[in-house]
Amino acid sequence: MKFRAPIFFSVLLVGLLLAAFFPKSVDQDQKEAILMRSILMALNQYHYQPQEINDNFSKKVFDLYLTRLDYYKRLITGEEINRLKQFELQLDDQALNGSFEFFDASLEIYRNGLERARGYTREILAAPFDFDQKEVINLDYESLEYPKDEAALKAYWGKYLKYRTLTKVSERMEAAKKNTVDEPESLETLESKAREEELEFFEEYFSRMLKVKRLDILSTFFNAMTNVYDPHSTYFLPKDKEEFDMSFSGRYEGIGARLMNEGDFTKITEVIVGGPAWRGGELEADDLILKVTQENGDATDITGMLSDEVVTFIKGPKGTKVILTVKKVDGSVEDIEIIRDVVVLEEKYAKSLVIQDSVDGQKIGYLFLPSFYADFDDENGRFAAADVAAEVEKLKAEEVDGIVLDLRFNGGGSLEEVVKMAGFFIETGPIVQAKSRGRDSRIFKDDNPQMIYDGPLALMVDNYSASASEILAAAMQDYQRAVIVGSKSTYGKGSVQFFLDLDRLYRDNVDFKPLGNLKITFQKYYRVNGGSVQLKGVVPDVVLPNNYQYLDMGEKDFEYALDWTEINPLSFEAMDQFTTDHFATLAAKSKARVENNPAFQLILENAARIKDQKDEREIPLNLNIYTDWLAKREAESKTFRELTDQVVLPKIENPKVDLTVINGDEAKKARNEEWIKSVEKDIYVQETVNILKDMMRPKQ
Repeated sequence: MKFRAPIFFSVLLVGLLLAAFFPKSVDQDQKEAILMRSILMALNQYHYQPQEINDNFSKKVFDLYLTRLDYYKRLITGEEINRLKQFELQLDDQALNGSFEFFDASLEIYRNGLERARGYTREILAAPFDFDQKEVINLDYESLEYPKDEAALKAYWGKYLKYRTLTKVSERMEAAKKNTVDEPESLETLESKAREEELEFFEEYFSRMLKVKRLDILSTFFNAMTNVYDPHSTYFLPKDKEEFDMSFSGRYEGIGARLMNEGDFTKITEVIVGGPAWRGGELEADDLILKVTQENGDATDITGMLSDEVVTFIKGPKGTKVILTVKKVDGSVEDIEIIRDVVVLEEKYAKSLVIQDSVDGQKIGYLFLPSFYADFDDENGRFAAADVAAEVEKLKAEEVDGIVLDLRFNGGGSLEEVVKMAGFFIETGPIVQAKSRGRDSRIFKDDNPQMIYDGPLALMVDNYSASASEILAAAMQDYQRAVIVGSKSTYGKGSVQFFLDLDRLYRDNVDFKPLGNLKITFQKYYRVNGGSVQLKGVVPDVVLPNNYQYLDMGEKDFEYALDWTEINPLSFEAMDQFTTDHFATLAAKSKARVENNPAFQLILENAARIKDQKDEREIPLNLNIYTDWLAKREAESKTFRELTDQVVLPKIENPKVDLTVINGDEAKKARNEEWIKSVEKDIYVQETVNILKDMMRPKQ
């Protein structure tokens, strides 16, 4: 989670320490050396668990970086890895000396690997594949070794390209069976067309990858260093920090369009509803951008640029003008003038529904919170706590009998927002305690005795509910204020981060700005009962089966995650509304429903199937065997989808106060209808509503 702690004086101290090696003017090599030293010094100054920069550190960075550089093991050979082994215990010395000898060697091997693989694809895809051979391919990349040499690498590419072509041929054969009009194409024709498409795909892919800048790959190297400290300490290039801020706040200044590379061109993939491009009505999905012209400036030909670089030309302050020269689908070329504005990503914000049972007439409020967002940079910015408070007031106006707060897939966000939000549901008391290295814990409290909502409350969580979501769930559980419903545990991220602008680590040299930002884990947080959610997560009061029931997921999957620890509990008073026995009764009733619900039982079967599929490393490359293998999988998947799609909740409506805004915008109306449909078919929402109704019934 992001934490806005005051850090000025300690940053100044590090800046003075670093000033000694900051030259008055720098070239790119010096900038990179300064950046690497700055990252390591800042980490050891602030990180919760500093590392010794020694041979052990070097080996960890070496392994982690090479794993990320070629995760699929399709570019680098075992022989090349062995050549790099000479540096395995030298990265600590190189880092402290500002040397990039290892990185330069790895970058050369990586780029040569891209060129070599492009040559393989051209050669292999030039000849037909024989789908009668009985062979298999292993796509479990974690279990694979690097191909021994170039011959082994080429052989693997042969199997991989054969697999991709086989999947396309199989798909078209299946489609042909359903087509009763056209004459089916021969296997030879299908195979030839599939190879042509694969060649086109890989030509674009390698062209794009070979344009990736050195600094982008260098950031991968830096993050191998930061992630040896822990998985959440991360280096951000300036453009990456902008993207993070946008996702954190749900807003940015620009034209409101999403882009992707297509060959040498940048294509519009989506025009964001409500944004300036959408309001203008001229820019459309599938337009190709040829040039970008700033107000009173020259046109920049962006052909051949990567999309993230193109974004830097298109984005800009609110009220400024940009002109896009685009090629339309019909081949015409147009200049489209757009006035930049604040683009709001509505799907990032809290929203609510009312679920009404036609039998008993009870109404349940459903409140969806995708993240604990906060826009500190805009006086009119959106904040999760304020938005949740507003949604709760809407639901209270609807006279709901209880509220379900959905935190599934909520990866966290602002610590301040979650502390405020927890205070909405309790009278007063501590919410969470955070502990820095070598210091006493800091207690975050709710001092406002006024509760926004004191009625029945259920929190939905899953494997992906992390950080701030876990703080809220843990606090509500410890206070026995709400029933927590979800997967066998939450994510297990029990740490707090802050952002450090690396440009602040020096005083007067501007030649190497900007250096980027470092997100540093500087605290662990603990429940009011003294326990941590680190690694273990929050175990719900009522556990529901899900598709990942038999897989280990979350923080524990990371190699260098911080350990689980505990500290002294705080003094707090649990709410007297519900007892531990009452929660156990809710769990027992839910378990009985789950055991008698065919959809939930099928989810358990599907979870076992997913576990088996994950363990199944080899895929057949014989057409007949592959077709049978795929048909079996498709049949199992179809059965699962058909049964779970039968779930339909009772009547669902928007709060009345929202209807004017929703119905006044066709795009919002369409998105809202899709959202309601998805909630109607959500078996987990259905069961959580049942649990909440059990909570509202008189205790037996």
